[in-house]
Amino acid sequence: MLDQSEGYITEDGRKIGGVVMEMKNITLRFGGVVAIKDISFDIRQGEIRAIIGPNGAGKSSMLNVISGFYKPQEGEVWFHGEKRGPMKPFEVARQGIARTFQNIALFEGMTVLDNVMTGRLNHMSASFLDQAIWWGKAEREEVANREKAEEIIDFLEIQSIRKTPVGRLPYGLKKRVELARALVAEPKLLLLDEPMAGMNVEEKEDMSRFILDVNDEYGTTIALIEHDMGVVMDLSDRVVVMDYGKKIGDGTPDEVRSNQEVIDAYLGVSHD
Repeated sequence: MLDQSEGYITEDGRKIGGVVMEMKNITLRFGGVVAIKDISFDIRQGEIRAIIGPNGAGKSSMLNVISGFYKPQEGEVWFHGEKRGPMKPFEVARQGIARTFQNIALFEGMTVLDNVMTGRLNHMSASFLDQAIWWGKAEREEVANREKAEEIIDFLEIQSIRKTPVGRLPYGLKKRVELARALVAEPKLLLLDEPMAGMNVEEKEDMSRFILDVNDEYGTTIALIEHDMGVVMDLSDRVVVMDYGKKIGDGTPDEVRSNQEVIDAYLGVSHD
């Protein structure tokens, strides 16, 4: 196992820092159904942390706890060394957490650029009057936000569709636009909910490359849910494995790959 007390060095020489987020003994119930049962793990600065498991394992519920959408009945969520109390999603966003969704959540009638610009809302503080007359602080903010949006559009290689309504785009490009909207918020922690779902092989290769580039060039800490095990093992620094709401594995891709309980869960033979 990795010694993670002060971070660690990856096989490719990247320095992973201290704990960004820590989930402590998280239990989440919906009525009599236990979606998550007493799970603890952390996410460290600069790493790509995968959350995997069979269908119904509780992965999306865990991501919703991390993003503040669900409040667990038991356990604690710590972010940058501070215990996080009940928060609304926009308050979580202001803390520096952005996400994409399993089902694409874009404004279909708006252009790519306008969709990406909506990710800058937390960076706008000018008054309504200043915005109405586009003067002073409002003008400066608009210019800065537009520059950041254009930077991310270039980074994700979607310049040619920047003025295209999102509703006209193929699925793979919509997923890239959603990633752009999350990135333009300049998140400290980026949550990706099945970023490869529904993609063909070429689209998966492109998305994998962009995720690695985001992590490398922007230093963004990433937590992702993904069903494609090839993608997970190639991208991730550490993997936490869930099954029926419980944690059954946690470690490097090689450690998880050789964990018999994980193997059994994916083969469907270990559900006692």
